[in-house]
Amino acid sequence: MQLVIISGRSGSGKSIALQALEDLGYYAIDNLPAMLLGSLVDELRSGSSAQSSIAVSIDARNLPYALERFPRLLEELRERQVDCQVIYLTTDARILLERYSATRRRHPLTRGSDMTLGEAIETEDTTLSDIRNLADLIIDTSRLSVHDLRGRITDQVASHRADQLTLTVESFGFKGGVPLDADIVFDARCLPNPYWDPRLRSATGREPSIVAFLEQYPLVGDMLNDIIAWIERWLPAYRDSHRSYLTVAIGCTGGQHRSVYLAERLAHHLAQDQPDVRLRHRELGIHTPVTPTPEPAPEPPECKES
Repeated sequence: MQLVIISGRSGSGKSIALQALEDLGYYAIDNLPAMLLGSLVDELRSGSSAQSSIAVSIDARNLPYALERFPRLLEELRERQVDCQVIYLTTDARILLERYSATRRRHPLTRGSDMTLGEAIETEDTTLSDIRNLADLIIDTSRLSVHDLRGRITDQVASHRADQLTLTVESFGFKGGVPLDADIVFDARCLPNPYWDPRLRSATGREPSIVAFLEQYPLVGDMLNDIIAWIERWLPAYRDSHRSYLTVAIGCTGGQHRSVYLAERLAHHLAQDQPDVRLRHRELGIHTPVTPTPEPAPEPPECKES
């Protein structure tokens, strides 16, 4: 049985994620009391209408005692051989304030209380901290459209295998903030910057002109090799710790040139040996799986005249 638990900040897209899974055939339940998780699994495992894929949403509207018990409840489910994924959706607090102001909806924690919207957002983050700390995958929806979020859920969650680590390599710009869902962050701002060449300013790190510019500097190759060596050295330890997802983020100032180039090179190198590598360029709005580059076919032997 596969159980996907969706949690996170109100306004970050939990309902959209749950609907995406329901459209994919999951038995979906919104705002489930956490203490009923075990009973739900028992009920849906038995009988002729047994369900193999379940998705539930658990949020801060749960009783405090139930949220405190969540780590133990999750452990008990896994001991019973339930394949559990915990997905936590988060959004920058400033963007949440803008979303609530635009929709004029009330935050769930402000109902029946004298908390301001800002206080409710902060309280909710603290209340759900145990779930966030246990999350297999954290998705930052600050810059995602509804379509993008549904795509991420379909691509990363529904198709995920329990025995496989999904490795995401992400480029970003520090001027937009470090990605909230990054596990490991590398800083490429010390490398030569193509931005200062007016002819290269509008190009990206995926284009030959930027590749040629960066590869003329040995420093760029040194950083790429060091990042590859570090990831390859420690990736087995992350896999052995039973992680389902790992996001490696590389940042430069604007997230258009240096970080994009390094992320492309790193992702395609890792894809030669890793079964599930994803590449995401945050500032370019690109998110795609990476397929290994095929080995060049050997040249046919020369025919010698007899």
